Amino acid sequence: MLIKNIFILGLFLFSNFTFAKLDIQHWKSDNGARIYFIENHDLPILDINVDFRAGSVKDTIQNSGLASLTNHMMVLGSDGINEEDLANKFIDLGAQLDSSFDQDKSGFSVRTLSDKKNEAVDLLTLVLHKPNFDSDILEREKKRYIASINQSKTMPSSIASKAFMKALYNQHPYGLPSSGEVDTIKKIRKKDLHDFYTNSYLSNELSIVIVGDISRREAENFGNKISLGFSENKMISVIPSVDYNKGQNIEISHPAKQAHLFYGAPIIKRGDPDFLTLYLGNYILGGGGFVSRLTQEIREDRGLAYSVYSYFMPFIEVGPFQIGIQTKKSQVKQAKELIQKTVSDFIKNGPTRSELRRAKDFMIGGFPLRLDSNKKILEYVSMMAFYGYPLDYLETFTDKIDKITAEEIKSAFQRRVDMSKFSTVIVGSE
Repeated sequence: MLIKNIFILGLFLFSNFTFAKLDIQHWKSDNGARIYFIENHDLPILDINVDFRAGSVKDTIQNSGLASLTNHMMVLGSDGINEEDLANKFIDLGAQLDSSFDQDKSGFSVRTLSDKKNEAVDLLTLVLHKPNFDSDILEREKKRYIASINQSKTMPSSIASKAFMKALYNQHPYGLPSSGEVDTIKKIRKKDLHDFYTNSYLSNELSIVIVGDISRREAENFGNKISLGFSENKMISVIPSVDYNKGQNIEISHPAKQAHLFYGAPIIKRGDPDFLTLYLGNYILGGGGFVSRLTQEIREDRGLAYSVYSYFMPFIEVGPFQIGIQTKKSQVKQAKELIQKTVSDFIKNGPTRSELRRAKDFMIGGFPLRLDSNKKILEYVSMMAFYGYPLDYLETFTDKIDKITAEEIKSAFQRRVDMSKFSTVIVGSE
């Protein structure tokens, strides 16, 4: 026990040392883009990430998949350069271009050696500002999207995930599949991509994070180069509020040997003051793997499944709390009842002191490992930049976690987690 405590203390001290060096500089470009910069000369590497508020939440029922397809097409040729030549230009620099996409945002990142930084940023700027949206490539990629959608219709996990989000969000854009539907993808044309790009890739809805081996002046120049040229809409686009639907019970037949169960409801937004308390409590309930209550009840005590999980996923608007399990068809109803009882007991009584201490030790002790590279720092700071988190979020994270009490966790779950609003989706029930 003494060795364990010394190890945790050492990680905590390392955590403070790391945060002391994490100097996040922040400013806005002339056209409203938010720029975050961390100067680090330990390695000759530069990482840049850009995020736009252009996720699938901007889709409609009629054009579902348009936001995702726009993001995907932007890395397949720019400024008249075809996709192969563009990819080779990045390879020749030893640079790596990536894109990311989710409900809230459309993102692009580049990693390069710092002695090739100017060329890499120039190429990234072309990708962002001058996508080709080539008609032939668009038709090819639409076929790939449609093939993937059709394949997902045979997979129980994909069927369950789609049905679960639909049950939670009904007509809200969060309930739409980000990859679209076959019918909506078929209808998308080059003009649709251009229109979505023009209306959604806006400077005042853009965050840029720069981490690595350059100076502040160079970061300012790169930030301006990337951001200038995008249209600026003085009003931030409004995402519809989430209507809390009455909980639904949906069962879908499937020939798979095992059933997939999803259980939960929309609970929390980004920046909610209860988030860290719920986050810590969920580690104890179902987010802590083998040390969580759900795993103990479902796997260890009754052997109903190999794994069970729960998590909060906050969005700009209210995101879901989700519990998931895969088990034998004959056991899925028993598993659901046990999940409901475990969650209900946790809401009623909260965590024990030993559970809370173990969860805090894990989060506080392991937190520095999440920030031990430029790439990981880039990911966290990009989240902060996009959602408008305070600059000291990482610096104060462990202190805030350590101060949370068992009573605060119980109170937060009782106030925020209403099981009467939970929906259940079972794919593969008997």
